[in-house]
Amino acid sequence: MTGAAQRAANGEVSIAFEAQGSGPPLLGIMGLGYGRWGWEPVVDLVARRHRLLTFDNRGYGESDTPPGPYTAAQLAGDALAVLDAAGVDRAHVLGASLGGAVAQELALRHPGRVDRLVLVATMSGMTNMHPIPAPTLQLMAEAPTLDPAIALRRFVENALEPEPQPALVERIVAIRTANPPDPAGWAAQAGIWSSFDVWDELPNVSAPTLVVQGEGDVVVDPRNAAALAGRIPGAQLRLVPGGHLFFWNRPAEFAALLEEFLDADEAHDE
Repeated sequence: MTGAAQRAANGEVSIAFEAQGSGPPLLGIMGLGYGRWGWEPVVDLVARRHRLLTFDNRGYGESDTPPGPYTAAQLAGDALAVLDAAGVDRAHVLGASLGGAVAQELALRHPGRVDRLVLVATMSGMTNMHPIPAPTLQLMAEAPTLDPAIALRRFVENALEPEPQPALVERIVAIRTANPPDPAGWAAQAGIWSSFDVWDELPNVSAPTLVVQGEGDVVVDPRNAAALAGRIPGAQLRLVPGGHLFFWNRPAEFAALLEEFLDADEAHDE
């Protein structure tokens, strides 16, 4: 699943990260309640051409869990600490869901550290965005009444809708069961959405940007992808088959899409 972690320090907070492959560096930032293992389906594909850096956000996995709530700025600082520990001055940045919020923060506050930006199934905050779709709101309301194991499975299936392939559901459920989130860490990460809002600042994003969204996503409304792309100068928009975790269902297609976008700058450097 994941290898031995290296350590990066953001002040007193220790962040666990891995570096795999070689080539231009690519930093992957995962979403709420998922560790660096969340990139599992695409790691080998991406690491063929890039030095892929993945890490556990504070509050999860092998990284520290300081008191919350957290902010996107704090997690962006953790991402910078990973780049520093890995000896990387500039990297492509890939953020999924909550990780996409952190990636936006990183691109806005530290533009000199970001080459190209890829935002996957994410939002600029809770305002000026389409709200969480009804299926996820209904599940969130129902979850406290369910057996925890059943609730976990339902959330995994929901993230994979409209393609909740049984083998993928079992794989993710097994990993999440073996690596349960710290409740305080999960809540601290979730609290980021209450304070994060960069809608007005998106026109200041200077990195070439690709916005990718699953057309059937029931966690983040797919219409938000067009809204994001429309606010970021020159951003490309790609709507793809699948849901919130479409890159688990279609890793080869996602890796190819990444290569096409990231290699646009790299081709002339070879």
